[in-house]
Amino acid sequence: MYEFEIQNMTCGHCASTVEKAIKTADPEASTVIDLASKTAKVATRLDPSAINAAIETAGYPSSFTRI
Repeated sequence: MYEFEIQNMTCGHCASTVEKAIKTADPEASTVIDLASKTAKVATRLDPSAINAAIETAGYPSSFTRI
């Protein structure tokens, strides 16, 4: 599982956009978005850099750590 810190995620629409980007990259991913902490916890089989790229392509700078 990876935790992504997502900049500029400030509302429910933003969280929905981030989740959609993650699911587009990996439809099988399990995702928990926390708007308050501006994080997304993602269980995926993809390389996390691919998920990070999808989030950034959606317009949200992000970084990740393994948890």
